[in-house]
Amino acid sequence: MAIKIYKRNTAGRRNMSVVRADFVAKKKPEKSLLSANAKKAGRSHGKISVRHQGGGNKQKYRLVDFLQNKFMVPGRVAFIEKDPNRSAFIALINYFDGEKRYILATEGMRVGQEIITAENAPVKMGNRVKVKNIPVGTTICNLELFPGRGGQIVRSAGSSAMLTAVDEKSAQIKLASGEIRLVSCDCYATVGQVSNFESNSINIGKAGKSRWLNKRPSVRGSAMNPVDHPHGGGEGRQGIGLKHPKTPWGKPALGKKTRKKVKYSDKYIIKRRTKRK
Repeated sequence: MAIKIYKRNTAGRRNMSVVRADFVAKKKPEKSLLSANAKKAGRSHGKISVRHQGGGNKQKYRLVDFLQNKFMVPGRVAFIEKDPNRSAFIALINYFDGEKRYILATEGMRVGQEIITAENAPVKMGNRVKVKNIPVGTTICNLELFPGRGGQIVRSAGSSAMLTAVDEKSAQIKLASGEIRLVSCDCYATVGQVSNFESNSINIGKAGKSRWLNKRPSVRGSAMNPVDHPHGGGEGRQGIGLKHPKTPWGKPALGKKTRKKVKYSDKYIIKRRTKRK
């Protein structure tokens, strides 16, 4: 897998780059694993509830199996495919009982590889195993927070977590943010790192491609009038330093903590994520 940087033939191509992976299949997706994906353009009851959304290419949603509850049934990777709805690659699995499912592809997964979900499955890339049976120090992804709910965290391209400790009932997981969290030993996790780790290195290159991706332009608050944004107004170009950063609706922004002071998951967090400087 490599990043292709285009020549500067046009203004749109200047500095534009894409991820080129030879093992990704150029084929239509499995028809039985597709569903409609209607666009709502960030609107609720016809009114904009999320700004900067709209347009974009028409897409079908791939039904990805995050639960992977086919226990003790081996499967073989038929294709590695791109998914327009997520940054990671997905793998089409042909199970030995005839069923087909999409799962998140792990880094290094290739066509023909066999995978299995089991409580005591071999600890190798792509297999799904109970946390209590995974050696300490192993890299994992697509992790359950509660048994039976399917993978809920560590699912984006290139993400991974590390199993740091295991006891009788719970295990400690160190996330990429630095947070250390407790999960039940009966939760399942996939061994390995999520595929397409170079996803965050690409350069879109032009505004038109953002529009293909359902993204509309955004305007700086300081470029608006006072009636439109708390940062607006003033003579010439002015910063927002003395105005205390705010959202367009007057709420504190840029560093304001939004997590509830009392939350059900507080007891599962041993160490908070590290602050970025």
